[in-house]
Parts: sequence; structure tokens; C-alpha cells
Amino acid sequence: MLVVLVLVGLLAGLVGPRLFSRVDTAKAQTAQAQISLLKGALETLRLDIGQYPNTAEGLAWLVTAPGDPQYAARWRGPYLNGALPLDPWGRAYQYVPPADSSQSFKLLSLGADGKPGGAGNDADVGDVTPPEAAK
Repeated sequence: MLVVLVLVGLLAGLVGPRLFSRVDTAKAQTAQAQISLLKGALETLRLDIGQYPNTAEGLAWLVTAPGDPQYAARWRGPYLNGALPLDPWGRAYQYVPPADSSQSFKLLSLGADGKPGGAGNDADVGDVTPPEAAK
């Protein structure tokens, strides 16, 4: 019995770290997939309403009609099934609207550390220009 426990412990010690590194990779891939979904929803919203939401309105327009009657009449949402998703680390996605009609919006997750920049698991996912630099 003791030999079996030692063997199981050795296997767990060898296999465990490899599995946990794949969890971090899967979280980054999940964030990228969610960002792609959110981008598509924002583009559909823009086609219906004629503009992207501003910073104050943010991504909420994807699930809730705008309060302004001018936009609410053209809103055809919700543009997402269910609630607005959080990133795989449990934080809201960062949305920065375009400064003018010639630019595109920025959408990203700040990674595992929740701070702009970083490397490895802490690296930003999506439009990797941090929101502070994009303003």
C-alpha cells in the first residue's frame, strides 16, 4: 500500500505541473474567444444604432437597451445570450471606444495579474494596447 501511495505521489508530482500550465494557456485562449464574440456583438450593435457605445455606456449596451430614446428605438438586442461575461480571471473586459469614426475600439483582458502589460500568464489578451495608452 505504501509503495502504491509513493508511486501515485511521484506521478502527481511529474504530471501536475504540466496540467496546471495548460490551465493558464486555456484561460488565455478562452479570453481571446470571448473577445472575438464581444467584438462581433459590438459590430452588430454599431450597425443597428450607428455608433459604438462611449466609455460610460461601455459594453452594457450589448445586453441592456440604451436609455437615450434616439438609440433605444434602433437597438435590436440583446446582442449576447445571457449576461455580459467576465474574463477567465473574474474581471470585466476593458473597453475603449474609438476616438473618432476612422478608428476602431479597443477590447482586452488584463491577464492573470489584472494590470496593463505583463508577460506569460500576466500578459494582456486582445487589443494589447493598454486602455491608459489608448486614450
